[in-house]
Amino acid sequence: MSASATLGPTALPALGPSRAARRPATAERVLDSGLRVIAVRRAGVPLVELRLRIPFAGRAAAHRARVSLLSSSMLLGTAGRSELDLAHALQEVGTELAVSSDADRLLVGGAVLRSGLPVLLDLLADLLTAASYPPALVDGERQRLIEHVQMAASQPDVIARMARAKRLFGEHPYGQVLPAVDDVAELTAPALRRLHRSRVQPGTSTLVLVGDLSPGRTVDAVERALAGWTSGAAPVTTAALPRVDVGPIVLVDRPGSVQSSLRLAGGSCGRTDPGYPAMQLANLVFGGYFSSRYVENIREDKGYTYTPRSSINHSQAGSAFYVDADVSTNVTAPALLETRYELGRMATLAVGQQELDDARQYALGNLALSTATQAGLASTLIGLAGHGLGLDWLATHRRALLEVTVDDVLEQSHSYLAPARLITVIVGDAAAVQSGLATLDQVEVG
Repeated sequence: MSASATLGPTALPALGPSRAARRPATAERVLDSGLRVIAVRRAGVPLVELRLRIPFAGRAAAHRARVSLLSSSMLLGTAGRSELDLAHALQEVGTELAVSSDADRLLVGGAVLRSGLPVLLDLLADLLTAASYPPALVDGERQRLIEHVQMAASQPDVIARMARAKRLFGEHPYGQVLPAVDDVAELTAPALRRLHRSRVQPGTSTLVLVGDLSPGRTVDAVERALAGWTSGAAPVTTAALPRVDVGPIVLVDRPGSVQSSLRLAGGSCGRTDPGYPAMQLANLVFGGYFSSRYVENIREDKGYTYTPRSSINHSQAGSAFYVDADVSTNVTAPALLETRYELGRMATLAVGQQELDDARQYALGNLALSTATQAGLASTLIGLAGHGLGLDWLATHRRALLEVTVDDVLEQSHSYLAPARLITVIVGDAAAVQSGLATLDQVEVG
């Protein structure tokens, strides 16, 4: 017998203590225009990651359509460059820009070799101050957006997200997951140009640059390059969230569906709340990672679903706690029963110390991984910027996670995870699942 065969399995060493990362060199400045610029040195590869967050809240019914078409059309050219010219100029420095949006903001992002950063900043300035929205190209983009909305609206997950958002947020802009086709169809190129001039402004915007750079000199370069981007009208503020009215189960009929989409939701404390570290760990223990109670129950033990999960979503007007599971039609009611059971257990009984420590270790590791790369740190910082937070929050949040107790987790679970505080939306075959669901709660077919 070989020596290796006689040794037997070797135990894995215990995880070592989580260590705080060294604070990188950074520079931060609010320019005369109101633009907040954050530059962070993170060497390793000669790249610079760029993220620009432009607040873009809205209160009008057509807000989602406007911000969606605007973001998808911004790169169609500027007053001095066609769409092709802009693409070639970006290609010459080995980069590209991407523009995305949600109900709260526009986000412009890209990465470039350190030597190409001055060119990228000049192109960004051109885009921000002189985007042209050519009518023929906008017409094509409008049609593509309409086709995308029509296709997405037929997907079960999108139907479920739309129903949950409508139930949770009502007529608030957050209640609209997809833009309305009629609203998109009415938008014109001149309307987009007017919208850009009035809403794409530096005041309250944030630009984050992370990479192999000199922070102070980089902020100076940004100030020079974006000197022509000036503020106009006051930004639109986000409407306050409506009060959550739990009400009955909302059942969205999808005849013949072989599975049901379970979607629960309610409020959550946000990143600036002292209770947030405990809420983050409560979410993890319940359903926020693979070793959670929810996964163990309805995936590993019951076999009801493959990917149950819970999460916390942070928006400008407030944060929300979400629970998601897609289950076979014949176990819809049992899956909801187990979901509420696990939520009720979190809200009424303290978690075990080992459960808490495992979730804490995961949270600390995930925090470290999410900021380990230039791209990860840039994306994390731009997400924090929307709530007025910055690099210091990462260190203070890490320390706060280390101090969370089982009592802290119980307090947050009682406040936000109790089943009586969560709305329930189910998308599935009403004829097959309604009677079972009615044994658990009142059901409203919508």
